[in-house]
Amino acid sequence: MDINPESISRYCESMSTCPSPLTEELAVFTREHVAMSVMLSGPLVGSFLGFLVSLLKARCVLEIGTYTGYSALCMAERLPVDGHLITLDINRETTDIARRFWGRSEGGKKIELRLGDAMETLAVLPGPFDLVFIDADKPGYPNYLEACLPKLSPLGVIVADNALFSGEVVNPVTATRNGQAVAAFNDLVRNNPQLESVLLPVRDGLNVIRRRA
Repeated sequence: MDINPESISRYCESMSTCPSPLTEELAVFTREHVAMSVMLSGPLVGSFLGFLVSLLKARCVLEIGTYTGYSALCMAERLPVDGHLITLDINRETTDIARRFWGRSEGGKKIELRLGDAMETLAVLPGPFDLVFIDADKPGYPNYLEACLPKLSPLGVIVADNALFSGEVVNPVTATRNGQAVAAFNDLVRNNPQLESVLLPVRDGLNVIRRRA
């Protein structure tokens, strides 16, 4: 999933402020015991998300796609005391792992998990959200973006993970269904005159999006 040379990725990780030791413990547990551990965001993405929380002075964060709770914990641990993070998922088994690790962290107390269909949950969430992290089913990205934009705070930012999808977006014609979906999403964002974005080659790609001022 990492499209950069491993040596470069490791160097970038070593030169960045790391997520907490508990998040690393969660990552190790996930890699050793959970299927599809490639879905982990990884330390550089975790560092970037935590950095954004601090930079934006975020108080309310939304995450779509929890998995084992790594990225949620990276963000929640950087929230202020009265901060709040809502994360959406449909998998009880993996989110049970998340709950166990969150329970060992003060940051974890700021996390609210909502199980169920993400679009149905989004319909009843009021917002506003200072930061939204989308890391769920790739064909659903356009719907998640549309649902989140009205709930974004004036200076809010949306980050979509896997925005390069192992490089498949470069040639969507030969890409998998998910790769084609991500390429179409990137086009959708780029061609929306109300949005501005930067697609960063961090791990598997991060599309950082906000409304134009």
